[in-house]
Amino acid sequence: MRTIDVRHLGRVRYDEALALQRALVEERKADRVGDLLLLVEHPAVLTLGVKGDGGRSHILADAAELLGKGIDVFETGRGGDVTYHGPGQIVGYPILNLKPDRCDVHRYVRDLEEVLIRTAADFGAVAARISGLTGVWVDGEKLAAIGVRISRWVTSHGFAFNHTTDLDHFRLIVPCGIADRDVTSLEKLGCIASRAEVEERVVVHFAEVFA
Repeated sequence: MRTIDVRHLGRVRYDEALALQRALVEERKADRVGDLLLLVEHPAVLTLGVKGDGGRSHILADAAELLGKGIDVFETGRGGDVTYHGPGQIVGYPILNLKPDRCDVHRYVRDLEEVLIRTAADFGAVAARISGLTGVWVDGEKLAAIGVRISRWVTSHGFAFNHTTDLDHFRLIVPCGIADRDVTSLEKLGCIASRAEVEERVVVHFAEVFA
């Protein structure tokens, strides 16, 4: 049985969250902390992965437009392409040691998807996977993005679940490099639950899936 320390950190600048993750990963590797789940919200930001150019070619807005909107761009070190984070989005950063019995990257990503599929179902949204694509989808539109980093089987980065996110900001990019798919949110799907209620269900299902 795993014990996971859940930390609801509220709104945190992306660079601060990245530094915190990196520090906690080292602490977890040294067994100075146990498994953690950080739940945060970021000011509007674009983040780049490690695939190819990280997704820079999938940023549709020019530097002046991003500056005008106050949107920074950060390289992250996670897998995947460019994505957007912003207010109204529930971002989860699990910092877990997958050893000894969960050392399977594919399984880990599928487990994160399962947590969010179950959470969506609690609020009336029938979410699912799409073969060949990472993330959680409702009627072909992406409800949640997933991008992870694993170092010596300790995880970081994680998922971004659209709750009341301003979906217009996704038009600044080709989300995750997938041009023919739109994005959605719980709010767009008719959910009126509060952030605290949604985060609570994320935690419940995270505990179920990761035992």
